[in-house]
Amino acid sequence: MASHRRPKQPSRARVTVLTTAAAAAVALSSQAANAAPSEKPSKDEVKAKVDKLYEQAEQATEKLNGATEKQEKLQKEISTIQDNVARGQDELNELRDSIGLAAAAQYRTGTIDSSLQLFLSSNPDDYLDKASTADQLSSQQVEALKKIQDKQRELAQDRSEASEKLKDLASTRTELGKKKKEVQGKLAEAQRLLNTLTAAEKAALAAEDARASRDAGERVDLGNTAAGSGRAMAAFQAAQSQIGKPYVYGATGTASYDCSGLTSWAYAQAGVSIPRTSQAQANAGTRIYSQADLKVGDLVIFYGDLHHVGFYAGNGQVLHAPRTGTVVRYESINNMPFQFGVRI
Repeated sequence: MASHRRPKQPSRARVTVLTTAAAAAVALSSQAANAAPSEKPSKDEVKAKVDKLYEQAEQATEKLNGATEKQEKLQKEISTIQDNVARGQDELNELRDSIGLAAAAQYRTGTIDSSLQLFLSSNPDDYLDKASTADQLSSQQVEALKKIQDKQRELAQDRSEASEKLKDLASTRTELGKKKKEVQGKLAEAQRLLNTLTAAEKAALAAEDARASRDAGERVDLGNTAAGSGRAMAAFQAAQSQIGKPYVYGATGTASYDCSGLTSWAYAQAGVSIPRTSQAQANAGTRIYSQADLKVGDLVIFYGDLHHVGFYAGNGQVLHAPRTGTVVRYESINNMPFQFGVRI
């Protein structure tokens, strides 16, 4: 028999809760619909962010250059020590052979003494500590044993030094890997921002950079600022010959450069060796704190952490490799926070 019971009605409290929830959902939907979409950054805003990322990439690049320079130096030092150890081991073997030959001759004549027998079967350090046995040896044998002892100590010291430098090299290589990732990360982030621009905006930025480089190369007035020393001018002229070459982090020429790569390469053309990084170049000569005292060919150091360097070109202009996306060019010294000049 069919049931004629009335269906259960929802309670007044449940109706109130459902109504409130529905109203809230409608309100949120309305707010979402009316909310202004997130605004896309303008071309100028993107450029400002990208320029900042390029500056951070250059900071990391100079640290990368420092780690690279340290790695190369350690590798050379380790190679030299290992060569010394190999030569020292050959010398030690020859000294031991000479003692062995003397012992063999004594053995054949039946005159080998107990002290030499002791040497041949034990450490000469322990042996020579016993003065009572030393006077049983001939002066020639004593001299040979002392040479062996000295050579053993020298080799032990060289091996210890090589071991420490190998540890330092491993640490430096780890640091090198981190700095490479940091630079690449900053550049990738900058590229991601650039990719948000339209084709027209990208073209406009490229045209601005091209115009800045062209104007800096063709229209700059270097005035009649006093020239530096002969070697400073030779370095500056070498750098001038590279105008238009692209900035590439870690590059030292001649196809491309980073900031300190350009200055170190240029001074090398003048027969002067200066350090690889901008921070080290900041300590490579006499500091000039007043822009009014700068001469053409002086190095100029920028930013509080000294991560950028170029050449003073005269009349308030700098010749440098600015950053990723640009080329070696002239630029106003006032476009960056000047710290001091360095006269080599």
